[in-house]
Amino acid sequence: MKVLLVNHLLDTVTGGGTAERTFQIARFLQRQGVQCTILTLDIGNTADRQQELADVRMVAAPCINQRFFIPKLSSSELQALVADADVVHLSGHWTVLNARVFLACRKLGKPYLFNPAGALRPFGRSLLIKRLYNAWVGSQIATSAARCIAITQDERADFLAFGVPDERICVIPNGIDLEQYAHTVRSRDAACADIASGLKGAPYVLFLGRLNHIKGPDLLLEAFAAIASRFPEHHLVMAGPDGGLLETLRARALAHSLQDRVHFSGFISGAKKSEALRFASLLAIPSRREAMSIVVLEAGACGCPVLFTDACGLSEIAQAGAGIMVAVSTDALIAGLAQALDSPQQQRHSAQVLAHIVADEYLWQVQAARYASLCNDILSERA
Repeated sequence: MKVLLVNHLLDTVTGGGTAERTFQIARFLQRQGVQCTILTLDIGNTADRQQELADVRMVAAPCINQRFFIPKLSSSELQALVADADVVHLSGHWTVLNARVFLACRKLGKPYLFNPAGALRPFGRSLLIKRLYNAWVGSQIATSAARCIAITQDERADFLAFGVPDERICVIPNGIDLEQYAHTVRSRDAACADIASGLKGAPYVLFLGRLNHIKGPDLLLEAFAAIASRFPEHHLVMAGPDGGLLETLRARALAHSLQDRVHFSGFISGAKKSEALRFASLLAIPSRREAMSIVVLEAGACGCPVLFTDACGLSEIAQAGAGIMVAVSTDALIAGLAQALDSPQQQRHSAQVLAHIVADEYLWQVQAARYASLCNDILSERA
C-alpha cells in the first residue's frame, strides 16, 4: 500500500504539532510495511530531520510566498504524486497545498483522509481569510473525505457542524515515541545551566511551545506573577520559538520585576527538552485552543506533572487524575499553579499516572497501526 502524506510544514520549529504528527506517522507506517511519500514545502527541513526519514520518500516543493505558503509545484507533478498513491492524507488546514492536493484527488478519484488537527473551525488571526477559504474549498475538503480524523472526541463536533456524517469520523489521537526520551540525564545543575543561564538550579515551572496568542504564554506569565511572592524559590522557563509575543512577554516580566525569574530559552529539542521536563516542578500548557497537546505526552514520558487548560483536548487525562485542568483564564491558572506547587507529592503521583497512560494508550506505533487499518478499510470499500 502507498500513502501520500501532505503537510505544508514538516519541522517542529515552524510546523508544531501537525508537523510532528506527520513525521511520526510516516516513520511508523513505513516500519509496518506501508510505502510512504511526504509532500511538504522546503522550509526548515534540516539534515537531521531528513536523516530520520531516510526510508521515506520526501518531496519538498519550493515555497514562493511564506506569508501564505504558496508552493511552486506544477499540476502535472502534483497529479503524478496523487496518482501514484493508494490513499492520500491531508494534515492541517488553511493551506494552498492542501487545497491543490484535494482538487487533484477529486479529479483523479483518489480517496483521502483529512486531519485538520483542531483547525477546522476559524480561530485566531486572519478570520476573514479563513472563512473565505472554508467557503471556497475547506468545507468541501471535509465533506468529501473518505474519513475525517479527529484527534480527540471533542473534535468530532467540528466535523459534524460541517455536515460530515458521524460514521465517517474516526478518532486517532496523538502519540509519542518513548525511545526519543530515553536520554542519559546529566546532573540537575548542568542541565539547568544549559536550559537558562540564570536558573542556577532553582525549581521552575516550564512552558514548552510557540510564543504566540493561541498558546497562551501571556496568560501563564500573568498567573506566575500573581503567585511569585508566595513561591519565591520558583522560576518560570518559557522554551519555544517567538511567535510574535517575545518582546511583549519580556516587557511584562520587567514590569512585574521578575526579569531575573522569567527565562526565555528559545526552541529546545532532543536531550535538552527531555532534561527540561525531567527537572521541572510542573509543565504548564495555557493554550487558548489546541486539538491535543503532544507536549503533555512528552511530560508523561519524562515523569513531569502537568497543568493544562480545558481547551487542550485533554479532558480524559484530567479525569484519570493525570493532571490539573483549569479554564482558559489568568485567574484559573493562578489557582492551578498554586494547587500544583502546594502539593508536590500529589503531583509526583499524578505524573506517575500520566506515565502509565502514555505508555498504554499513546504510542505512535499504535496510532500508525490504526491509520494502516483505516486505509485498508477504505480500499476494501472502494473495491
